[in-house]
Amino acid sequence: MNLTMRSLFFALLCLPLFGCGGEASKPATKEKSETKKESSKKDSPATQSTGLKGEIKADGSSTVLLVTQAVSSAFSKSNPDVKISVGRSGTGGGFKKFAAGETDISNASRPIKAEEKEACAKNNIEYFEFQVAWDGLSVVINKENTWAKNMTVEQLKLIWDKDSKVELWSDVDPSWPKEKIKLFGAGTDSGTFDFFTEAINGKAGQSRTKYEPTEDDNVTVNGVSKDKYALGYFGVAYYEENKSKLQVVAVAAKKGDLFVEPNTKTVMDKTYKPLSRPLYVYVKKASLKRPEVQEFLKFYLRRDDLVEQAKYIKMDLLMKDEQQSRLEKAIAEASK
Repeated sequence: MNLTMRSLFFALLCLPLFGCGGEASKPATKEKSETKKESSKKDSPATQSTGLKGEIKADGSSTVLLVTQAVSSAFSKSNPDVKISVGRSGTGGGFKKFAAGETDISNASRPIKAEEKEACAKNNIEYFEFQVAWDGLSVVINKENTWAKNMTVEQLKLIWDKDSKVELWSDVDPSWPKEKIKLFGAGTDSGTFDFFTEAINGKAGQSRTKYEPTEDDNVTVNGVSKDKYALGYFGVAYYEENKSKLQVVAVAAKKGDLFVEPNTKTVMDKTYKPLSRPLYVYVKKASLKRPEVQEFLKFYLRRDDLVEQAKYIKMDLLMKDEQQSRLEKAIAEASK
């Protein structure tokens, strides 16, 4: 076979190979891509254990409980070997356990009191305080309500106190309609219930029982939006989501004070009184030596999206950075 014929023969022989190679390369590339994607999934920190092990015990405020539970659930996805328990003994009850050395973290809806500090000192419990969120509650009324857009704490207490005799709007103010108030509020197991009754009635749990209790804020939204004479309460963040259906009550701490509407700004600067407050966690210094506690707190202060998921108000970036910086210093001090 001469050179020209040999070249032609090899050219004809290679044509189908190139054609097959072009078609065959597509599934091969796809297979490689899928293998790479699958490998990426396995290596994802969201699904792969970090290797941390241990146990973290938290207790305290039933309000902060909701945030800590949300954080615990998310943290456990990548740290399944860290067992986290979160109790709800109330802020005071939580501090008693904390001072006794029974817990690592104490959830608190107020700063620690002097006698609680003394109890910790007596048992050589050193601790660090971190703010994790803001809490604010909104009192909501129907869009057609023209008389109760402004209310004092005293008026709200007349409605919501344990021994309340109020049935009609006119029982609160004679100039208001002689119509029955339909009330909606948080269930008794809710931190929102404790906060509202403590702020308005002076004591947690001291609420009237004649109202529509619910753990689902949508029930309150629907109930108040459909009844001209209804009133309810829930978190400020949830009102923001439903403001097209409701109107919010401006509250004055006492007669003669300015009436203030709740929003992120008035809650954070505490001008919305008394239904706004910072939320805290207290961490035992000895516990903060442990890697699992360190990583849990870092995660807690980083994931402010979980604060919003729990229907509270997250801190602004400056405050968030400040708390994270405090945590870094606390870890360094605890690790000495």
